[in-house]
Amino acid sequence: MVTFTIGMDPDIARIGPILLTWHGFFTAVAILAAVWLAGRELNRKQITIPNFDLLAVLTILGGILGARLFFVLDHLGEYLRQPWRILAITEGGLTVYGGIIGGTVTAAVLLWRQRVPIGPVADAVVPGLLLAQGIGRIGCLINGDAWGGPCTCLACSGAAAATPTEGLGYCPFALRYTNPKALLPADLLGVPTHPYPIYDMVVNFLVLAVLWRLRRRGLPDGSLFALYWLLYGIGRFFVSFVRQEAVWFWGLQQAQVIALATALVGAVALLWLLRRRTPAAAVVRS
Repeated sequence: MVTFTIGMDPDIARIGPILLTWHGFFTAVAILAAVWLAGRELNRKQITIPNFDLLAVLTILGGILGARLFFVLDHLGEYLRQPWRILAITEGGLTVYGGIIGGTVTAAVLLWRQRVPIGPVADAVVPGLLLAQGIGRIGCLINGDAWGGPCTCLACSGAAAATPTEGLGYCPFALRYTNPKALLPADLLGVPTHPYPIYDMVVNFLVLAVLWRLRRRGLPDGSLFALYWLLYGIGRFFVSFVRQEAVWFWGLQQAQVIALATALVGAVALLWLLRRRTPAAAVVRS
């Protein structure tokens, strides 16, 4: 069992009242990468959006608000005790699904008001969204705000097995946070934990690879975005089993419940889009 120790200070520097953090740095890099790749795909598809820069800024703000809102709701007890920390987003604490939903709703409303077709734009934006999610997880990896549960297999703890089959839990490698500023719970400091941020990063890049191969296949508008919801939802559901978050119901965490819901919505939308195109294709062939 290999355990990687992360002892980096989550903070880069403080400039007056402004705290620069690695989480904030990689969030900014992720946003720039998403905007760059989305702009490239929009140009490739010859889609022109009036006031694209303003729409991008408002969509990013909507995503950040949604990401923070979902995180606060998932840790409501903690923030009710310290409500002033709700606005302290430089500490970390942004959920991916909150950002996806907040940004999607914001962009959809703005595109609808400008009478720009939503489907083609969504397909053009989704590769950049996945790239941003993967890059953003680097910040989570450093500051520990998306922690995995403790690895309980004997290989992680270094204990000797009493029987040949004792402690054979799966844990291919582990992360151990040692910096007291890390954002995971205090009782996990110095404890080998499942590398959840890395698992989620892998899911994002795998889904990105699939969609990148399909983006020129002539699928109905909106299909790539629907497939993103389906594939990422499935991947996120399974990797979240190694997380340590509050359980909502049926033994499932908030992220898993939302992952199942988004995967179902993505599957239904994808089937509807593909079935809607079938009659037209049949007419052309005849």
